[in-house]
Amino acid sequence: MWLFAAASLFMVHGAPLDMPRATAFLAREDGQYRLVDRYSVFDLWTARTVLGRWYDDDFRVFTLSELKDEVPPLGDETKTREDYESGITAIERRDDEARFRSVEMLSPVEPTKKFAHPRQPVRGYKEVRYYEGTNESAIVAMYLPEKGKTWFLATWELAEGDDIGEKRAEFERFWLSGEAKELKLKEEKPLKHPGERDLLKRDVAHSVAMYGNWHFTPSEEFAVIDDLPNSKSFMADFTHEMARVRDRYREVLPGIVDGGNVLGVARIFADRDEYLDVAGEDKAWTAAYWSQSRRELVAYLPEGGEKELMKTMRHEAFHQYLAYAGSMIMASPWINEGYAEYFEHDEATDVFAGASLEELEQYSAYISTILAMDYEQFYGENAQFNYQMARSIACFLEQGAPKVRFEPFKQVKRDYMKELVASQDMKSATVAAFRNSDTLKLFVREWLKFYQNM
Repeated sequence: MWLFAAASLFMVHGAPLDMPRATAFLAREDGQYRLVDRYSVFDLWTARTVLGRWYDDDFRVFTLSELKDEVPPLGDETKTREDYESGITAIERRDDEARFRSVEMLSPVEPTKKFAHPRQPVRGYKEVRYYEGTNESAIVAMYLPEKGKTWFLATWELAEGDDIGEKRAEFERFWLSGEAKELKLKEEKPLKHPGERDLLKRDVAHSVAMYGNWHFTPSEEFAVIDDLPNSKSFMADFTHEMARVRDRYREVLPGIVDGGNVLGVARIFADRDEYLDVAGEDKAWTAAYWSQSRRELVAYLPEGGEKELMKTMRHEAFHQYLAYAGSMIMASPWINEGYAEYFEHDEATDVFAGASLEELEQYSAYISTILAMDYEQFYGENAQFNYQMARSIACFLEQGAPKVRFEPFKQVKRDYMKELVASQDMKSATVAAFRNSDTLKLFVREWLKFYQNM
């Protein structure tokens, strides 16, 4: 969509733009349930208005925006992408008030209505306005290119100790007189009768359009952005694998809501540090995560390479599937992490390879504890073992339980998903799935037989 001739001191590290925050609503059509995602209208506006964001090693942040659409009325209102798109109002050429509202929403400091001009006119621009007033921690500049009809907003958050006068001179010399003149608009083809998937793909592509090292790969099941080197071949394999495994999710764990009818979004970093900039230090122990609020999978390329990344994404993509199948109600860790591990290991049953009969008996006594756990308990001191136990339950349900006489556990998954959506409570769902203490005792005995005979 946008091209730059070269990087500048403003554009050191490009940061993909955040996906809008979503809220799920359960809808029923022709007897079938489906989730409808509605988004913060401000996030939807920002996703299209902001063109790119960069930061340097001294934590200065440079953001570029195109001021073409009016800021929507703010509040608690949420909209689908389709509804939002149909109600967009373009900023009229002479509507300075509407443009200033955009500046207010995007500025890192409180802007002043009374703007200032550069000391000397900048060649190539009809007008340049500074809105930061006496503030010295950021530059807030709105400008209109000489041959353009659209105003742009550049904000530059400065580092501690920067002299704003010197930085403003740099901005005018290197950005306005240099890079910005190379900014060229490549006309975006309008979408004909766009649906939610089309608009989502467009927004995903837009989130990295300004960064030369990022790639966008659309498919029927997934829209992926990455900055991996030479990733074209891997992305073809990745999108194919995601389509295959999502079919298996639906087959293995169906719910009253279709968790596989939505477009998946994945953001994959080549660099772990850049991943942590997004994930946060509290996720330093992770290689990937599912962001339920942003509706995207976020990962980085681990030391094990693309094969390891594929395993990780099979795990995380299950969390995404179950979130939709469970109507965005958090499922118990035994089923959420258990089946994620099951699919990560490609449905292999070698959970307790080499374990003694005595060890298996000890493990079986722990099953009721695992089933009752919340996430704080699950991710506690014995997290690695808890993951292993949860995976063992999924393996048994898929490959051992169907062979038990009269199939007493045939409805465990169905009853769990049904109660999860009805009660919106993970513990109630577990109780409903195992019905009574006799069912649970039988489950433990048959689980033990399954692993003893393996």
